[in-house]
Amino acid sequence: MQQKKKLSLATQIFIALVLAIVVGLLMGDYYDFANAYIKPFGTIFLNLIKFIVVPIVLFSIMCGIISMKDVRKVGSIGLKTVAYYMCTTAVAIVIGLVGGNLFKGMFPAIATTDLAYEAAESTSLMETVVNIFPSNFISPMVNANMLQIIVMALLIGFAIVSVGEKNVTVVNAFNDLNEIFMKCMEMILKLSPVGVFCLLCPVIAENGPAIIGSLAMVLLTAYICYFVHALVVYSLTVGTLGGLSPVKFFKGMMPAILFAFSSASSVGTLPLNMECTQKLGASREVSSFVLPLGATINMDGTAIYQGVCAIFIAACYGIELTLPQMLTIVLTATLASIGTAGVPGAGMVMLAMVLTSVGLPVDGIALVAGVDRIFDMGRTTVNITGDACCSIIVSNMEKKREAGR
Repeated sequence: MQQKKKLSLATQIFIALVLAIVVGLLMGDYYDFANAYIKPFGTIFLNLIKFIVVPIVLFSIMCGIISMKDVRKVGSIGLKTVAYYMCTTAVAIVIGLVGGNLFKGMFPAIATTDLAYEAAESTSLMETVVNIFPSNFISPMVNANMLQIIVMALLIGFAIVSVGEKNVTVVNAFNDLNEIFMKCMEMILKLSPVGVFCLLCPVIAENGPAIIGSLAMVLLTAYICYFVHALVVYSLTVGTLGGLSPVKFFKGMMPAILFAFSSASSVGTLPLNMECTQKLGASREVSSFVLPLGATINMDGTAIYQGVCAIFIAACYGIELTLPQMLTIVLTATLASIGTAGVPGAGMVMLAMVLTSVGLPVDGIALVAGVDRIFDMGRTTVNITGDACCSIIVSNMEKKREAGR
């Protein structure tokens, strides 16, 4: 008797996503029920994902450094990664501004009287640099501070390499722990379809009318720009620099893309993103360093959102942005993606910084804050796809460098 072919994880997540949209729209009048009884199961799943992220990042980076046995190689990977992220973020903000200007005539004219929005306090560049370094061993893991965890993993990894052959027991222990947590991750990810349904259904039930409401054109513009950036920039870079077919890349990334869209969490998608990129050929040592860093500093989707929202908010206030102002937005958003790394609610903080840089009222954020979750689903999807793209590219470059020696 022929065994039935099991549905792939991507197919299961896609089915869950479609079901969540259909059920969510049907439950529009009962979104309180969805929030009270369906959302908690999604939260439980997301908590499990967040629980596994810290040990996965910590041990996979340490094991990656131990296997590389070369501090200079880590530096080379780091420089390539940051350069790629900053370049694609600059391109993303340009795409957002161009898209916003093209569709500006179709944006709704919303009254700006009685608007109030209190922006979270932005962090200075030097404060961000100081905050990268942990003050104790436990707090980065408790607070899931990705940048501090990366620094910890790098320090411990370098220390183990420098000790030399005396550390065989420690190396074996860390490799075993890495395998154990990878197995835990595998078990948790099997619950992804249930998690996706329970996370997305309440969002659709609550925001369904808003999607087809007054901000529909602004949302549509942002999503068109998301698609253009992913299909043009990522296809070109992964094809030319990564040596991978764009079709194969997007097909292999589908489970992570669908999960990111429904959860709107870059850090939450990290374990699944690691699994997808490694299946596509990215080395574990590169992906374990590039992806956690990207989940913190890569803001391509957020940059597009800022470009579109800046044009929309300016239009609502009757302000025409000049070319120098748009160039200021490009520069501010690119630098802010690094400057707000690890800051909670970084998307809103960055948008406040962008608006302030060109003299637009920060209160204008209130115009889009109501549907921020819908924007966030798209921008998170773009962010994690960019992380994966970088991982494939850097892996390919490192393989060529090793082959050329």
